[in-house]
Amino acid sequence: MANPTLQTAPILSTPDTHIFEDPTPAVDTSRLPRLSDEQVALTYEIGRTVREIREGRWKRIALQFPDQMLTDAPRVYEQLSRGLLKARKGQNGVQENSGQPNGATSDEELREKLEKTALQGEEASEEKLFIMGDTSYGACCVDEVAAEHVDADVVIHYGRSCLSPPSRLPVVYVFTERPLDLDSVVSTFQETYPDKDANIILMADIPYAHHIPTLHARFQHSGYTNIYATEIVHEPSSPLPNRTIPSQASGTDEALRNYALFHISDPPTALLLTLSSRVASIHIYPTISTSATPTTASLSNTAQTLRRRYALLTSLSTTPIFGILINTLSVKNYMHILSHVQRQIAAAGKKSYTFVVGKVNAAKVANFSEVGGWIVIGCWESSLIESREFWRPMITPWELGVALQGDGERVWTGAWEADFQKVLDGEGETDRVSNTTDNGGGQEKAQGNGDADGDYDSEEESAPPEFDLRTGRYVSQSRPMRSITTPKPAQTLANGHSAPSSTALTKRANGDLAAVGGVASPGAEYLRSNRTWQGLGSDYKNGDEENGSTNGRAAKMEEGRSGIARGYVVGDEGRKH
Repeated sequence: MANPTLQTAPILSTPDTHIFEDPTPAVDTSRLPRLSDEQVALTYEIGRTVREIREGRWKRIALQFPDQMLTDAPRVYEQLSRGLLKARKGQNGVQENSGQPNGATSDEELREKLEKTALQGEEASEEKLFIMGDTSYGACCVDEVAAEHVDADVVIHYGRSCLSPPSRLPVVYVFTERPLDLDSVVSTFQETYPDKDANIILMADIPYAHHIPTLHARFQHSGYTNIYATEIVHEPSSPLPNRTIPSQASGTDEALRNYALFHISDPPTALLLTLSSRVASIHIYPTISTSATPTTASLSNTAQTLRRRYALLTSLSTTPIFGILINTLSVKNYMHILSHVQRQIAAAGKKSYTFVVGKVNAAKVANFSEVGGWIVIGCWESSLIESREFWRPMITPWELGVALQGDGERVWTGAWEADFQKVLDGEGETDRVSNTTDNGGGQEKAQGNGDADGDYDSEEESAPPEFDLRTGRYVSQSRPMRSITTPKPAQTLANGHSAPSSTALTKRANGDLAAVGGVASPGAEYLRSNRTWQGLGSDYKNGDEENGSTNGRAAKMEEGRSGIARGYVVGDEGRKH
């Protein structure tokens, strides 16, 4: 969230302290020993990857590694290359041994044989592998931008993933399974849940999810009767993101309130907030620990984080200008949510500006100090950015809907959504309800369109004043796009016809917003009134020409140095330097 101690925008350079931290929790690989060749083949699932590449007939394969796994990238590359070469040789051996016995063949058989040979020859061509190091966005997302730079046919994504649906390329996920001390997990679980009849959901971060069936069997053997073992699904909008839910809780979201959740490994903040609003309680078994003693489960306390997020949204209710940060070009439907957010802001009478960024940091967004709040459009994990380094708040598309609600409608319910697909689904429901309502009142609205301008003006004038709930002060420019100069009524000519309205520029009264192309522009107004530096040449103001003063006017152009670097000639003196 924004740092309340900051009174001005931070410096515009990018020091190390302002570098964006990836919200994806890193798997601790520092304490793991160097993997043997056999362990590399098992951890990175070389056999399955080779098989899927051959089945998909992909020839240009991009290998995406997170930063902490790049040390294993060359060995994975070598093993995949050997596996693909072996598969091609095996295919060629099948082709050589598949010849038909001597004898005449019909034209149809010959044609089928030629087509089969051409297809097998295409399959036998050599595949090319590319290692992608620095990702364009978060490591949890598939980097389709970098993959398209090498014209890849498929992306092999290694490590944990948000499993957001990609927009263009097919993806093969390799979760790189990590070891876990099962005895320690069992003992901690039993200490946390002494009641063996309690409703408990067993869930783990993706690199540890393969341990869930084994742990579930051990817990059942210990006498626990109501434990549900989750499975991985590619559905971020699920009540338990990317996980299955108990059949008893599939009716409504409130049904999950009867379950406690035991989560292995620290989840990202977005997942933690989502889970805390849907289950009764959460206990986390941390897999990264500096102590040698067995770790114990800790009860996650997210109520304070949720209250802080709601307070943040309240502070944005009077913000006139929003910035939209597009932090992904790979997640499916990111253009749809962009259009939805733009319409939502415009309907509220506020202004929005759209930016496409890679790795977000405080220095980048501080360049636009007129923006009062930022909406991050990215995957469901990376859209939530909590950092006190940012000068202005960073919120998600779902949180924007809460921020734009009126003070009488905005109620803290404890609910929180991370995936913007839920916002799009909710938009469809809202449209259906509004269409049903409009069918009864459409005629009445049509009759009132004759005096639309007058109704609009009276509505603006009679609107109640807006106050910042934090400071209690009146806010006059909360909705700048509705505070446009009222058009003058058309003049009536002698023949009874109306004179056409003029489109010429008119001088605005003090206090009105600057306009660009006839449309109010809060950004231009901020540039005119609040920016201390407005670009090259802005430091030369009109001087007092009547007194002959040249202060404030642009200096005359004069001839400078000339010649080559080894001998400059200065002016008419002819001296060389």
